[in-house]
Amino acid sequence: MQNDKSLTEQEMQRKGRKVFLLMLIFFIVPIIVVMMMYKLNWKPSGESLGELYNPPRLLTTSAELKRDDGAMLPAQFWKEKWSVVYVAANCEQVCLDKLHDMRRLHVSLYKDIDRAQRVLITTTQDVTNIKHDFPDLIIINQPVANVSDFSTQFQVGAESASASNRLYLVDPLGHLMMSYKAAVSLADIRKDLARLLRYSWAG
Repeated sequence: MQNDKSLTEQEMQRKGRKVFLLMLIFFIVPIIVVMMMYKLNWKPSGESLGELYNPPRLLTTSAELKRDDGAMLPAQFWKEKWSVVYVAANCEQVCLDKLHDMRRLHVSLYKDIDRAQRVLITTTQDVTNIKHDFPDLIIINQPVANVSDFSTQFQVGAESASASNRLYLVDPLGHLMMSYKAAVSLADIRKDLARLLRYSWAG
Protein backbone atom coordinates (compact mmCIF):
# COMPACT_ATOMS: atom_id res chain seq x y z
CA MET A 1 0.00 0.00 0.00
CA GLN A 2 2.80 2.38 0.94
CA ASN A 3 4.62 1.58 -2.30
CA ASP A 4 1.46 2.27 -4.30
CA LYS A 5 1.10 5.62 -2.56
CA SER A 6 4.74 6.53 -3.23
CA LEU A 7 4.35 5.50 -6.86
CA THR A 8 1.28 7.69 -7.21
CA GLU A 9 3.11 10.67 -5.71
CA GLN A 10 6.03 10.12 -8.08
CA GLU A 11 3.68 9.97 -11.06
CA MET A 12 2.01 13.20 -9.93
CA GLN A 13 5.42 14.87 -9.58
CA ARG A 14 6.42 13.70 -13.05
CA LYS A 15 3.17 14.99 -14.51
CA GLY A 16 3.63 18.28 -12.67
CA ARG A 17 7.14 18.68 -14.06
CA LYS A 18 5.90 17.85 -17.55
CA VAL A 19 3.11 20.45 -17.32
CA PHE A 20 5.57 23.04 -16.01
CA LEU A 21 7.99 22.29 -18.86
CA LEU A 22 5.22 22.61 -21.46
CA MET A 23 4.11 25.93 -19.97
CA LEU A 24 7.71 27.13 -19.98
CA ILE A 25 8.09 26.23 -23.65
CA PHE A 26 4.75 27.77 -24.57
CA PHE A 27 5.31 31.13 -22.88
CA ILE A 28 9.09 31.65 -22.78
CA VAL A 29 10.30 30.33 -26.13
CA PRO A 30 8.25 32.82 -28.22
CA ILE A 31 9.69 35.68 -26.20
CA ILE A 32 13.23 34.39 -26.74
CA VAL A 33 12.57 34.02 -30.48
CA VAL A 34 11.30 37.59 -30.79
CA MET A 35 14.20 38.97 -28.77
CA MET A 36 16.70 37.07 -30.92
CA MET A 37 15.06 38.52 -34.02
CA TYR A 38 15.69 41.99 -32.66
CA LYS A 39 19.26 41.30 -31.51
CA LEU A 40 20.28 39.67 -34.79
CA ASN A 41 18.56 42.40 -36.83
CA TRP A 42 16.46 39.69 -38.49
CA LYS A 43 14.72 40.54 -41.73
CA PRO A 44 12.41 38.08 -43.44
CA SER A 45 13.89 36.45 -46.53
CA GLY A 46 12.53 37.21 -49.96
CA GLU A 47 11.77 40.58 -51.50
CA SER A 48 10.14 42.20 -48.50
CA LEU A 49 10.98 45.84 -47.89
CA GLY A 50 9.72 45.89 -44.32
CA GLU A 51 11.86 48.00 -42.00
CA LEU A 52 12.76 46.51 -38.63
CA TYR A 53 12.80 48.78 -35.57
CA ASN A 54 16.10 48.18 -33.84
CA PRO A 55 15.81 48.42 -30.93
CA PRO A 56 12.10 47.60 -30.82
CA ARG A 57 9.77 50.20 -29.34
CA LEU A 58 7.59 49.16 -26.44
CA LEU A 59 4.39 51.14 -26.98
CA THR A 60 3.28 53.29 -24.09
CA THR A 61 -0.47 53.85 -24.05
CA SER A 62 -1.84 56.62 -21.86
CA ALA A 63 -4.82 55.91 -19.65
CA GLU A 64 -6.83 58.59 -21.46
CA LEU A 65 -6.80 56.94 -24.88
CA LYS A 66 -10.20 55.65 -25.97
CA ARG A 67 -11.77 53.82 -28.86
CA ASP A 68 -14.38 55.42 -31.10
CA ASP A 69 -17.17 54.01 -28.89
CA GLY A 70 -15.74 55.80 -25.85
CA ALA A 71 -14.39 52.60 -24.27
CA MET A 72 -10.99 52.76 -22.60
CA LEU A 73 -8.25 50.64 -24.09
CA PRO A 74 -7.67 47.50 -21.99
CA ALA A 75 -4.30 47.37 -20.24
CA GLN A 76 -3.41 44.29 -22.29
CA PHE A 77 -4.65 45.68 -25.59
CA TRP A 78 -1.32 45.43 -27.44
CA LYS A 79 -0.47 42.12 -25.78
CA GLU A 80 -3.34 39.97 -26.96
CA LYS A 81 -2.71 39.64 -30.70
CA TRP A 82 -0.46 40.71 -33.54
CA SER A 83 -1.61 44.18 -34.59
CA VAL A 84 -1.55 45.65 -38.10
CA VAL A 85 -1.74 49.40 -37.54
CA TYR A 86 -2.37 52.42 -39.74
CA VAL A 87 -1.96 56.01 -38.54
CA ALA A 88 -3.80 58.92 -40.15
CA ALA A 89 -4.78 62.46 -39.20
CA ASN A 90 -7.99 62.80 -41.19
CA CYS A 91 -9.01 59.44 -42.64
CA GLU A 92 -9.82 60.39 -46.22
CA GLN A 93 -9.50 58.45 -49.50
CA VAL A 94 -5.83 57.41 -49.13
CA CYS A 95 -6.61 56.19 -45.63
CA LEU A 96 -9.73 54.33 -46.79
CA ASP A 97 -7.75 52.60 -49.53
CA LYS A 98 -5.21 51.45 -46.95
CA LEU A 99 -7.97 50.16 -44.66
CA HIS A 100 -9.24 48.11 -47.59
CA ASP A 101 -5.73 46.67 -48.04
CA MET A 102 -5.56 45.87 -44.33
CA ARG A 103 -8.82 43.94 -44.53
CA ARG A 104 -7.57 41.96 -47.52
CA LEU A 105 -4.36 41.21 -45.64
CA HIS A 106 -6.27 40.09 -42.57
CA VAL A 107 -8.65 37.84 -44.50
CA SER A 108 -5.72 36.23 -46.32
CA LEU A 109 -4.39 34.84 -43.02
CA TYR A 110 -7.14 32.19 -43.12
CA LYS A 111 -6.79 29.94 -40.04
CA ASP A 112 -4.59 32.53 -38.28
CA ILE A 113 -7.09 35.33 -38.73
CA ASP A 114 -8.01 35.31 -35.01
CA ARG A 115 -4.37 35.89 -34.05
CA ALA A 116 -4.29 39.36 -35.61
CA GLN A 117 -6.26 42.58 -35.28
CA ARG A 118 -6.52 45.71 -37.43
CA VAL A 119 -6.09 49.08 -35.73
CA LEU A 120 -6.64 52.59 -37.05
CA ILE A 121 -5.20 55.48 -35.06
CA THR A 122 -6.77 58.74 -36.23
CA THR A 123 -7.93 62.17 -35.11
CA THR A 124 -11.08 61.82 -37.25
CA GLN A 125 -14.04 61.99 -34.89
CA ASP A 126 -16.95 61.02 -37.11
CA VAL A 127 -16.09 57.45 -38.09
CA THR A 128 -19.64 56.26 -38.73
CA ASN A 129 -19.00 55.45 -42.39
CA ILE A 130 -15.66 53.83 -41.61
CA LYS A 131 -17.27 51.54 -39.02
CA HIS A 132 -20.02 50.70 -41.49
CA ASP A 133 -17.51 49.64 -44.15
CA PHE A 134 -15.01 48.05 -41.76
CA PRO A 135 -17.01 46.76 -38.75
CA ASP A 136 -14.16 44.67 -37.30
CA LEU A 137 -11.66 47.52 -37.41
CA ILE A 138 -10.50 48.86 -34.03
CA ILE A 139 -10.40 52.67 -34.10
CA ILE A 140 -8.46 54.72 -31.54
CA ASN A 141 -9.50 58.37 -31.95
CA GLN A 142 -10.17 59.96 -28.56
CA PRO A 143 -9.17 62.43 -27.22
CA VAL A 144 -7.52 64.17 -30.18
CA ALA A 145 -4.53 65.57 -28.27
CA ASN A 146 -3.69 62.19 -26.75
CA VAL A 147 -4.09 60.45 -30.10
CA SER A 148 -1.67 62.90 -31.71
CA ASP A 149 0.88 62.40 -28.93
CA PHE A 150 0.55 58.62 -29.11
CA SER A 151 1.00 58.65 -32.90
CA THR A 152 4.53 60.03 -32.55
CA GLN A 153 5.68 56.65 -31.19
CA PHE A 154 5.25 55.25 -34.71
CA GLN A 155 7.53 57.79 -36.41
CA VAL A 156 10.41 56.62 -38.57
CA GLY A 157 13.14 59.23 -38.43
CA ALA A 158 11.74 62.69 -39.10
CA GLU A 159 8.82 61.26 -41.05
CA SER A 160 5.36 62.00 -39.68
CA ALA A 161 3.52 58.77 -38.90
CA SER A 162 0.16 60.32 -39.74
CA ALA A 163 1.33 61.39 -43.22
CA SER A 164 3.64 58.50 -44.16
CA ASN A 165 0.95 56.08 -45.41
CA ARG A 166 2.87 53.21 -43.80
CA LEU A 167 1.53 50.02 -42.25
CA TYR A 168 2.97 49.12 -38.85
CA LEU A 169 3.30 45.73 -37.19
CA VAL A 170 3.08 45.39 -33.40
CA ASP A 171 3.91 42.04 -31.80
CA PRO A 172 1.90 40.43 -28.95
CA LEU A 173 4.49 41.65 -26.44
CA GLY A 174 3.49 45.25 -27.22
CA HIS A 175 6.57 46.08 -29.31
CA LEU A 176 6.41 48.10 -32.51
CA MET A 177 8.68 45.85 -34.58
CA MET A 178 8.25 46.58 -38.30
CA SER A 179 6.87 49.16 -40.70
CA TYR A 180 6.12 49.05 -44.40
CA LYS A 181 6.29 51.96 -46.79
CA ALA A 182 3.32 52.59 -49.05
CA ALA A 183 5.20 51.16 -52.03
CA VAL A 184 5.62 47.71 -50.44
CA SER A 185 3.22 45.23 -52.00
CA LEU A 186 0.48 43.63 -49.95
CA ALA A 187 1.82 40.22 -50.99
CA ASP A 188 5.21 40.96 -49.41
CA ILE A 189 3.61 42.14 -46.19
CA ARG A 190 1.43 39.04 -46.14
CA LYS A 191 4.51 36.80 -46.52
CA ASP A 192 6.21 38.49 -43.56
CA LEU A 193 3.17 38.28 -41.31
CA ALA A 194 2.38 34.68 -42.24
CA ARG A 195 5.98 33.68 -41.53
CA LEU A 196 5.95 35.41 -38.15
CA LEU A 197 2.69 33.71 -37.19
CA ARG A 198 4.04 30.35 -38.30
CA TYR A 199 7.17 30.52 -36.15
CA SER A 200 5.79 32.35 -33.14
CA TRP A 201 3.46 30.87 -30.53
CA ALA A 202 2.81 34.30 -29.11
CA GLY A 203 -0.52 35.81 -29.96
